[in-house]
Amino acid sequence: MTDRPTTSPRRRLSQQDRHAQLLAVARELVRDEGTDLLTLGRLAERAGVTKPVVYDHFGNRAGVLAELYRAFDARQHAVLDAALAETEQTLPAVAAVVAGAYVDCCLAEGRELADVVSALSGSAVLDQLRQDAEDGYLAKCSAALEPFAGPVDPAGLRAVVGAGDALARAALTGRIDGDQARQTLARVIQAVVPA
Repeated sequence: MTDRPTTSPRRRLSQQDRHAQLLAVARELVRDEGTDLLTLGRLAERAGVTKPVVYDHFGNRAGVLAELYRAFDARQHAVLDAALAETEQTLPAVAAVVAGAYVDCCLAEGRELADVVSALSGSAVLDQLRQDAEDGYLAKCSAALEPFAGPVDPAGLRAVVGAGDALARAALTGRIDGDQARQTLARVIQAVVPA
């Protein structure tokens, strides 16, 4: 009688777990090789699944990129929510938390987010993703800042996003450090939200 090696059966992931796994692998691919080399076939190979599995989850390459962008947006909201729940309720403290969350999320995503945005550049998908993300973020910021000044000027809030993007980009490239970016953005926020 020969002993057969025992192998444990391969565990199937739930739809949600598989989606999360594929997004994590896609993010690794973008980080390691850039978006130019991100294909559904390459993603399937690296994730250890068949191409149809990847197609079922994302449809096409733009679908993967869009999901990566949405995942960034969800992380940014989670970081901001957690920070706001812990902060002192004063305008300087809330402005510092909003600024810190914005800059820190951009720094944490590094070049990956910039690469995803670049790969989607010029597409209607990116325009809608950006608009939805910006609207959601600004609504959250407005709700956090209104107790100090009443309704916040929507144009001023959009200026915060522009300043945040520019400061985060400068911090990513090393032209300024993260603390400078956070402090400057906090001052911009306080300037558009008169107490």
